[in-house]
Amino acid sequence: MFEQDYVMRLIKEMVRAILKLLFNIDTESPTVDLLENREEKEALENLLDMVDAGKINEAENKLFDLTDDVTVNDLKIALLFYSYLNDKTDDFLETNDFSRDEIKSGLENVADRFGLNSIAKMFLEDF
Repeated sequence: MFEQDYVMRLIKEMVRAILKLLFNIDTESPTVDLLENREEKEALENLLDMVDAGKINEAENKLFDLTDDVTVNDLKIALLFYSYLNDKTDDFLETNDFSRDEIKSGLENVADRFGLNSIAKMFLEDF
């Protein structure tokens, strides 16, 4: 339990750090409202609805399809997605065949795709 809480905090702080460094956004609770483009908001909201419906793996796969262009806004969508997912309880994740480690792995993958793997390692390497 303690380790999972620690991993949750690391993920949250990594998302916050990237949002602050790259987008000058300082927020405790990143939400879809940080996106300015209506289509991007709708795309993220659809992904979050899939998460809420328990289709986490499908949502993550769709996220990688949506962010295939590797644009700055794609990074923001991915960060918001994993931040939202990180706020889910361990029971919810387990019930829907997902884990905190998969959130960590997904974030590491995103960081690597966007050339931010050194930041990810700084936050997540030990876990």
